[in-house]
Amino acid sequence: MARQQARTLWYDRPKYVFMEFCVEDSTDVHVLIEDHRIVFSCRNADGVELYNEIEFYAKVNSKDSQDKRSGRSITCFVRKWKEKVAWPRLTKEDIKPVWLSVDFDNWRDWEGDEEVELAQVEHYAELLSKVQAKRPPPAMDDLDDDSDSADATSN
Repeated sequence: MARQQARTLWYDRPKYVFMEFCVEDSTDVHVLIEDHRIVFSCRNADGVELYNEIEFYAKVNSKDSQDKRSGRSITCFVRKWKEKVAWPRLTKEDIKPVWLSVDFDNWRDWEGDEEVELAQVEHYAELLSKVQAKRPPPAMDDLDDDSDSADATSN
């Protein structure tokens, strides 16, 4: 029986790249995370051997990376060597294997978030300065309470 690749989802964060090898009821799981690649192998519930080898887009810190197994998948948390540098893809080569997809449920365009936050803080500070520079409240002595209550009782 020939080896197959496990369906793999990935997403990028400022400090980590996350990969999820989607294999239900996996056995004989082996994950090797090196500074430039990851090697994953296991058997699925039907006994089929799955094998993935990925050369990373950039260097990672293999000593500060880990994997976690659940009943449905194996998730790898791979620490980037250079933090806050967005990865346009997971692989070193500019190819997209059919078994590799972006995990859009977890994807977040974090690059440039600091600029957005700074703009929001500046906008908030501007709103606060407008509130603090307000005029005195209008006088309400021209309102007649008796006429309002008389209209309400006559209906």
